[in-house]
Amino acid sequence: MELDVVTLFPQWFDWFVTQRHVRNATAHGHAVRTFDLRATTPLSGGQVDDTPYGGGAGMVLRVDVMDHALRSIYGCDPRELRMRRRVIALTPGGRLLDDRLVDELAAEREGLTLLCGRYEGFDERIVQHFATDAISVGRFVLAAMVVMDAVMRKLPGALGHEDSAVEESFSAALGGDPEYPHYTRPAEYRGWRVPDVLLSGNHAEIGNWRRARSRERGVAGPSARPPDPQRDSARPRPTAGPDPFRTS
Repeated sequence: MELDVVTLFPQWFDWFVTQRHVRNATAHGHAVRTFDLRATTPLSGGQVDDTPYGGGAGMVLRVDVMDHALRSIYGCDPRELRMRRRVIALTPGGRLLDDRLVDELAAEREGLTLLCGRYEGFDERIVQHFATDAISVGRFVLAAMVVMDAVMRKLPGALGHEDSAVEESFSAALGGDPEYPHYTRPAEYRGWRVPDVLLSGNHAEIGNWRRARSRERGVAGPSARPPDPQRDSARPRPTAGPDPFRTS
């Protein structure tokens, strides 16, 4: 299997490839590859993210940056790529990772691509149009590196803005629900527009929209399959409740 990780921090995975079970797997022909989003960004100065439409703290990973990265790695449109292999957006609103899902992923013949978000996460169009799956590692995990990272984010002075850690997925500020969708520049990309309310400048309406989307994701529960308006209009999928990826 070819396991690819698209990330802002490829150096974080240097220790991972030295672990015995990983070395054993690569010795049997499997591969772990990391790709730096900054290496292929079309923006100047290595920029990969931008402020969220509708206001708020934090930075959002841009859809055009991910588009360029995936094209550079695989030589095709990211929407075609997901027809060939599973492309997984790691996001709190996704399907919870469990042993059954791990078995399912390990059985993939064409390999896996993991899209890693940071800060406020992905522009939602990345999840909607480039990913085959959205997966969450859970509300909390016991892996030391993740626990340390989560704790450090809460310490005074760790983040650039004191509000950045307030409206996080499953936080009290959101009533324990997953975080709402984020969007940043450009306002329209490949025909995919940011919801009009986020461009309105009406902060009360923006707040209501964000809370409603967060609540819907909480009611619907985790989902592994991001929405795609073009795909879903041709082949509607049944749902048991509100779509947790709804953006309008």
